[in-house]
Amino acid sequence: MSENTDALVPREEEPDVHFEPVIKLTEQVETKTLEEDEEVLFKMRAKLFRFDSESTEWKERGTGDVRLLSHKETKKVRLVMRRDKTLKVCANHVITSDMKLQPNIGSDRSWVWKVAADYTETPATSETLAIRLANAENANQFKAAFEDARDNNAQLSGGAAPSEAQVKGAEVEEKDKKDEALSKETESAADPKED
Repeated sequence: MSENTDALVPREEEPDVHFEPVIKLTEQVETKTLEEDEEVLFKMRAKLFRFDSESTEWKERGTGDVRLLSHKETKKVRLVMRRDKTLKVCANHVITSDMKLQPNIGSDRSWVWKVAADYTETPATSETLAIRLANAENANQFKAAFEDARDNNAQLSGGAAPSEAQVKGAEVEEKDKKDEALSKETESAADPKED
């Protein structure tokens, strides 16, 4: 057997090199996320997708914490989601009264909704988004918080969206006014005026 003589050979010492920085950074730069004036109403880990109409498939937007934030002054609620690690925004939109969560086909833990203006990128774009949560219980909690936020924003913007009965009532009332105006016109045309 051959002996290992490499262990007996003295190693070269590594140089101890130390460099002083040319510029010392002592100032902390404060970064603003524009979320400082908002209160977190809901926060949960999720995965977000967007529907790409050109390729007709769902594309992943990111994984991270989805949050519903209420502005401290205006009380409007918006949905914000940032990706893990990079903290890049992957969803940013106000929850409006016309947004309705629909269950995603074949899953009890995901929801789909349409957004008229998502401000993730500039300019704002219309998107169809889907969110997948860890389990059905978390999905139901998200739905409850989302719908509460939608109702809150509807009240702040001057009431909830009108119901079908209210719309039909307004149409009937408008038709009655038109009929009344028409009957007045025909009466005045039928009466001969004396000179």
